Amino acid sequence: MIKIHRDQHHITVQGHAPRSDGAPPGQNIVCAAVSALTLTLIEGLETVAGMDIRAEVDPGNVRIDWTEESDTGKALINTWYLGIKRIRDSYNNTISIV
Repeated sequence: MIKIHRDQHHITVQGHAPRSDGAPPGQNIVCAAVSALTLTLIEGLETVAGMDIRAEVDPGNVRIDWTEESDTGKALINTWYLGIKRIRDSYNNTISIV
């Protein structure tokens, strides 16, 4: 199960989706989609929104921290969150948003 936590100053993404498609942990469609959205968010916050962030990226574990959120950064985070919820709703029992 992928666990996602979002609050005012950070986002964490931990774990891997269940192996219902036979793919190894971290290599199935849900993991790929969540990874693509999250890595794009990191790039967008830095280069598009110009936010000063700290990002730690390891397989199955991502943490993004910031102190100040720009309007563009807020829009990117909200768009990322909508995408995460759409994936969760499309692939039952793969993502937990806490």
